[in-house]
Amino acid sequence: MKILVTGGAGYVGSHCVRTLCDDQHDVVVIDNLSTGHREAVDQRATLVVGELGEADWLEGVFTDHEVQAVMHFAASAEVGESVREPLPYYRNNIGNTLLLLETMHKHDIKNIVFSSTCATYGVPPSVPITEDMLQLPINPYGRTKLAIEWMLSDCAAAWGLAATALRYFNAAGASADGSIGEDHEPESHLIPRVLGVALGKYDGIKIFGVDYPTADGTCVRDYVHVEDLASVHKTAIETPRPGTLRCYNVGTGAGVSVKELIEAARIVTGHDIPASPSRRREGDPAQLYADPTRISTELGWKPKYTDITQTIETAWTWHQAHPNGFAS
Repeated sequence: MKILVTGGAGYVGSHCVRTLCDDQHDVVVIDNLSTGHREAVDQRATLVVGELGEADWLEGVFTDHEVQAVMHFAASAEVGESVREPLPYYRNNIGNTLLLLETMHKHDIKNIVFSSTCATYGVPPSVPITEDMLQLPINPYGRTKLAIEWMLSDCAAAWGLAATALRYFNAAGASADGSIGEDHEPESHLIPRVLGVALGKYDGIKIFGVDYPTADGTCVRDYVHVEDLASVHKTAIETPRPGTLRCYNVGTGAGVSVKELIEAARIVTGHDIPASPSRRREGDPAQLYADPTRISTELGWKPKYTDITQTIETAWTWHQAHPNGFAS
């Protein structure tokens, strides 16, 4: 299948591109490389650098490469930034997706897998989170992703689009061979920050909130390995359901606290990793973890990485070999 992957030079996108290439799909990546990395793109894929929001350029990509299906990762994705600067998020995430769907419709392409997020739920009333829970996002980032889900649902009803929205939780880890992994600037994700302490890049790690109603007082999150995310994206695009928006939570189904994660990183790295308590961040729910029953039942998907130590080991292999990310 000829698959267009938007944002395929990014963290999750690049792992999905590799998985698609391994499965003999013909992959075209479009990315403006503002946050993605040319070095992350599998050499078997075709990389076209440009702006998703430029209509004529996008039309040319679809025409030149005879696209049959789309995986859509390209988006602005920093929650805090979305609160400070909401309008660029609405323009980049919603506006560019609108143009992408218009171009797909023009070319009669009816298969898309969309990178959604558990942020569409906001603060859930209980855990684990199921797909039928009310979606009340609490920040512009989550609202843009939910709005895109609405667009996909309407397009599915109007012109038979086969759409899948994968609401995943905390993407983590790196490729098993250590060749591609996480490289953000600035880095806001917990595992790279913790491993950065072990590498000597930071003096210590701050724990934002130690008085939550959890077993050890720290936030609990569901860390899903990036290669598991890649496998479910491949499964979803290979099993389209015309005229339907399918929505799935993608997680391990188990939560890991901040303190548990830091302790696992200490074991993996052999480093003390000093950690100090700090005040809670506004809007951080105490617990977020998935109920993956629906995706397991309907797509037959189950994560291979269910132990946070294994996930951190793959990330540690990547960061040790690439202490400065792809610039290494």
